[in-house]
Amino acid sequence: MAFASQRSVYAAALVWTVVEEHMVLVLPSAAVAAAWSQLEAKYHPVLEVLLRLPNTVIDDLDADRARAVGQLEPGDLEAAHAVACAQRRGWPLVTTDAARYKEFNVQVPAEEIP
Repeated sequence: MAFASQRSVYAAALVWTVVEEHMVLVLPSAAVAAAWSQLEAKYHPVLEVLLRLPNTVIDDLDADRARAVGQLEPGDLEAAHAVACAQRRGWPLVTTDAARYKEFNVQVPAEEIP
């Protein structure tokens, strides 16, 4: 949401670095749904650009992922899905709110961007 709303130059720098360095950006589908519902409509075209980048992978909440997320979920489905994605790939979470993930009983590094 920080990228789509253009409220963080750090989020923009992260996304464009991922593109330039041919890295992968994984977006949990629960987070994508939250972004669509919480962002003003004027930001939807920017979110659409993010979703269509060749480096973007949407991690779907399919049956297997739903079980993994359900085992983690203490009430925040979106955060639990992000944790499950990070665990599966062994990658850190990139977030504007690292404290949000401390409630999970797993060791997933979180990179906090301003």
